[in-house]
Amino acid sequence: MKRRGFVALAAAPALAPLLASCGGSESDAKKVEIFSWWSGPGEKEGLEKLIKMYEDDNSGVKVVNNGIAGGGGSKAKDQLATRLKNQDPPDSFQGHAGAELYDYIDNKVLEDITKFIKSEKLDGVLHPEIFKGVTVDGKTYSVPVNVHRANLMWYNPKVLEEAKLEPPKSWTELIEQNKKLKKDDKITLAVGPLWTQMQLMETVLLGELKAEAYTGLWDGNTDWASSEVIDALDLFTKVLEVTDLKSASDDWQPQLDKMMKGTAAYAVMGDWVYSYLTSSKKKEYDKDYKVVVTPGSEGVFDYLADSFTLPVGAPHKANAEAWLKICGSKEGQTVFNQTKGSLPARTDIEESEFTGYLAWNYKQWKDEKTTVVGSLAHGAVVRPTWMTEIETLLGSFVDDGDSKKFADKMMSTYEKTKK
Repeated sequence: MKRRGFVALAAAPALAPLLASCGGSESDAKKVEIFSWWSGPGEKEGLEKLIKMYEDDNSGVKVVNNGIAGGGGSKAKDQLATRLKNQDPPDSFQGHAGAELYDYIDNKVLEDITKFIKSEKLDGVLHPEIFKGVTVDGKTYSVPVNVHRANLMWYNPKVLEEAKLEPPKSWTELIEQNKKLKKDDKITLAVGPLWTQMQLMETVLLGELKAEAYTGLWDGNTDWASSEVIDALDLFTKVLEVTDLKSASDDWQPQLDKMMKGTAAYAVMGDWVYSYLTSSKKKEYDKDYKVVVTPGSEGVFDYLADSFTLPVGAPHKANAEAWLKICGSKEGQTVFNQTKGSLPARTDIEESEFTGYLAWNYKQWKDEKTTVVGSLAHGAVVRPTWMTEIETLLGSFVDDGDSKKFADKMMSTYEKTKK
C-alpha cells in the first residue's frame, strides 16, 4: 500500500499558489471528474450508484469516472500527486478521513468547505468521530460518504464445520486451530499484499493491547518498547506463520476467493468484503460466508471513512460542489452504502434501511457503548509521512520477525515525523 505520492506532494510547497492561480472556467462546465481508487468488483458498483444519482439531478453534466486500480489505492494516490504537482487537479478526489488528509491540508491543495458543510447542515448530522477526521483547526476539508470497519474476520462456515471448529476468541486459539486445519490441507488465514498484512497487524495489536493502549501507539501515549507491545508483536509473527504469506494474493479480492473456495478458513479484511461477495460473487451472507470481530476486539469498532474533497483550482468547481452535495445527502449515503457494504457517515439514517451483515454492523456502530478507534492501514491515525516509514519497516519486520527492532524503529520514526 505504497504512498510515494504523499512524499512528492509534501516536497512541493509552491504547489498551492500555483493551483490557486489556475482556477477553472465555469462557462463550459459540462462535466465533472471524480478521481478515486474504486474500480474493482465490490467497490465500483457503489460509486456507480452515486454517479447515476448525480447525473439524474444535474442534467447535461457528464461524470468522468476516473477510477484507478491497484495497490489498495496506492497507484491512484501516486497519479494524484503527479497531477497536483502539474497543476492539473480533478474536480473531486477520494481521501480517507483522518490523518491521511493532513499533508493535503498542510500543502493547501484543498478548499476549506466549512461554509458548504454548514449550508448543507452536515455539521449537525455527521458522526462526531468522522466529522473530527475531516476537520482541522475548526475548518472542514472533505465530505465523508461512509464508514467502514477494519477489525473483521471472515470465514467459510463449511470449512469450520468439517473441522469441528468455532471462530477463535483469541489469536492464540487461532494458532492452535492451525494444527487441525493443516491436517485437513487448509490454509488457516489467507493474506494479501503488504497493506493487508498491516491491517492484520493492527487487529492483533488491538486485540492484545485493547483500545486505549492501541490508540496510544499512534499519539505517543503507549511505549513501543513496553513488554506488552513486544509480546503483541511477537504474537503477530506467530499469526503470520499460520498464513499463506509465501504465496500471498496480490490484492484483497483473491485473498477472499481462497476463503470462499474452501482452501482457506479465515481472512481478515474490512467490510467492503460484503459487497464483493454478495453483489459480485452472488454469495449469501450467513450461509456461504460469515463474519466475526477479530479476536480480542469485541465492543470495539476499528473505523475508516472515505470522503470526497474539493481541490484548489478544480476546473468545474460548481459541478464539484454539486457532487459533494450528493455525497453528503441522506439519499446518496443510503443508496451508496447499501451497495458498497459500508455504513453512512450521517447519523440520521434509519437502521431499517440496512439488512444482513449491514444491520448487524450498524447496530454496533450506533451503540453508545461501542468504543471507536481509527485504522492504521487505512489512513485514520497516522500522517502519510509516518505511513511511508511504517510500510518500509513492516516489510522488513515481516521478513525478519524481529519485534524489538521493529518497535524501536517505530518509536524513532514517530519522533521524526510527528508534528
